[in-house]
Amino acid sequence: MDVIRGWRDVPASAQGAALAIGNFDGVHRGHQAVFREAKRIADVEGSRAGAVLFEPHPREFFEPGRPFFHLTPLPLKLELLRALDLDQTVVIPFDQALASLSADAFARDVIAGALRASHVVVGYDFTYGRGRTGSTEALAALGRELGFGVDVVAPKGAEGTTFSSSQVRQHLRDGEMQETAHQLGYWWRVVETVAPGAGRGKGLGFPTVNLPLGEGQDVAHGIYALRVEHGGRRYHAAGYVGSRPTFGDGQPVLEAYLLDFEGDLYGETIEIEFIAQLRGDHTFASADELAVQMRKDCEAARMVLTAIETDDPMRHFPLQHALEDLSTGS
Repeated sequence: MDVIRGWRDVPASAQGAALAIGNFDGVHRGHQAVFREAKRIADVEGSRAGAVLFEPHPREFFEPGRPFFHLTPLPLKLELLRALDLDQTVVIPFDQALASLSADAFARDVIAGALRASHVVVGYDFTYGRGRTGSTEALAALGRELGFGVDVVAPKGAEGTTFSSSQVRQHLRDGEMQETAHQLGYWWRVVETVAPGAGRGKGLGFPTVNLPLGEGQDVAHGIYALRVEHGGRRYHAAGYVGSRPTFGDGQPVLEAYLLDFEGDLYGETIEIEFIAQLRGDHTFASADELAVQMRKDCEAARMVLTAIETDDPMRHFPLQHALEDLSTGS
């Protein structure tokens, strides 16, 4: 997948595509329907299929002091779009110049001018332009004038719930990993570089990899069954998200103890899938009491993860299947 950064001087090879446009935080199943429609249209037209993203998220631009719960920071989002087999992604900086464009100017200068889009596909709630004044109806009218088609994808959902990024964030805040995965069509994951830790896990007999939590990532605190991918291999792990109240550290962290693994991953980039929350966060009277509970947590994680490997409820979703193919190189 080609990645084009910026909307000025877009190469000719990336122009004329059928483009899905949006923020797509989470790349959930509703977003995936938008991408599928763009690919369908591209196949009919004989053109390239792509996405247009905005970075940073407009919420971060307009409210820089307010932490934002990123479901999929840009590197992970690009990985997901690559798994969806798009031909290209245009990453447009969301800056003052872009925020100042009127809805009419955005359609004329960016979509029709710089990108020369043959077709645009958006979600039902898509807005654009200064003050978010542009509607899907106005975009369709401008498309007829400027020569690009417009398709609007209706809300998608299951079991009475519409797929949405805000709903995914709430499931994560509630520790509901399977509900999160059903909205996404894949196990929610983070990609981070392993950082140095305090070494307490090693002292308790459970050496962990330590990763920073992104600002605003307020996933529920507690113990998790995790899968860790590194170097084309997948490991089972018991993980912890929280502020380590037994030791009074205060700062939230993400730690993972890889089962049946020996080695040092410090400085390495790893991908962690959240499979299930096993219990909430607790304070223990002593380090020994904590170690006893950690042994129980590891066995609980092992049981959950062994069952998932045998019968993974996410495996029938196309994106989870594609991600596994990418990780194994198949």
